[in-house]
Amino acid sequence: MVEPRSDSAVPAFWRSLGLPGIIDVHVHFMPQRLMSAVWGYFDEAGPLIGTEWPIRYRDSEQERLDFLRGLGVRAFTSLAYPHRPGMAESLNEWAARFAARVPECLQSATFYPEPGVEEYVRRALDAGARVFKVHLQVGGFDPRLKELDAVWGALADAGVPALVHAGSGPVANGFTGPGPFGEVLARHPRLTAIVAHLGAPEFDGFLALADAHEGVHLDTTMIFTRFAALAPFPDALLPRLRDLGLEGRILLGTDFPNIPYEYAHQLESLAALGLGDDWLRSVCWQAPAALFDLPR
Repeated sequence: MVEPRSDSAVPAFWRSLGLPGIIDVHVHFMPQRLMSAVWGYFDEAGPLIGTEWPIRYRDSEQERLDFLRGLGVRAFTSLAYPHRPGMAESLNEWAARFAARVPECLQSATFYPEPGVEEYVRRALDAGARVFKVHLQVGGFDPRLKELDAVWGALADAGVPALVHAGSGPVANGFTGPGPFGEVLARHPRLTAIVAHLGAPEFDGFLALADAHEGVHLDTTMIFTRFAALAPFPDALLPRLRDLGLEGRILLGTDFPNIPYEYAHQLESLAALGLGDDWLRSVCWQAPAALFDLPR
């Protein structure tokens, strides 16, 4: 396996593993006005960020697409998310148009607890949404709200994953941690979920949810990197991480473009764990390909 110590080495990394490329389940594309606002929030180290967080890939949309294609990222999401009512439906419409013109994009959608949420989620599903971004930390809402029960049920019935930022990193609120989302899973045991950032910092609790619910996956986003905004992953949990990865439950995520280091550093950090080439093949391609029914 070739260690990807720079972005230029990423293609050699996946080729050395015998893969056709990589799949990144945690990528952000959104309307430019919103993206600029997000970047501004990071620039100010806003209260939900908690630390300096310089954005490395502050490029145009086309330049970011060209960059991912050049690395060999064969499929990726376009995770947009609302921070208040009245945003989600228009974001879903934008994301559907984006996916229609970007063949590598896994059509993404989102929701917020508000009047009409069940109806516009069903419209997004009918329009081809393949993953829903749910940001409990930024959205600041309780996933157990009664008005969301039918939404979780619709996603479970459709087999469409919810990629949920449910961990309390980098800054907690009253609805983060494994408890609230664990109650959602108890109500909807067939729900397919991807827990962002391996559930940082409540790694053990979210790994326990994955042990209890076969539909729960976790993404690697920003974990094991040199950036200290999220908690370090405990060495004692690495055997469980290895087992879940080999079961196809751990997925590559990066948070591109909103990262303060080279894209390759996420891959380099995963390779440095020493969990084996089979584990890397599963995380970087086989597991996400299986989840999203892509060629394997």
